[in-house]
Amino acid sequence: MTPINELYNVSSGVIEQRVKELKLDEKKNPFDKVLAGAMQMVDETNGYFNKVSEEEVRFELGQSLNTHDLQIAQEKANITLQYTIAVRDRVIAAYRELMQMQI
Repeated sequence: MTPINELYNVSSGVIEQRVKELKLDEKKNPFDKVLAGAMQMVDETNGYFNKVSEEEVRFELGQSLNTHDLQIAQEKANITLQYTIAVRDRVIAAYRELMQMQI
């Protein structure tokens, strides 16, 4: 299995911490933990896109004259979406590999 930090040269201490937490609780129900982590990642991505929408509205209404905040929010949302898609693609590839195994 390829380490997560080899996906598009992405590395994150938060992700490594979550992986360690999952390994500690594997005996309980590993699939449940992985699924919960994936759902949390999707929720975080949605949160970033909601923040972008809020920043756009603030900028359009003239409440924020700082374009940097808007651009930072957009980049955070974009990077999070790219990472979520990369993880999804790896999960789909792993699933396909499992389905092609001969028993």
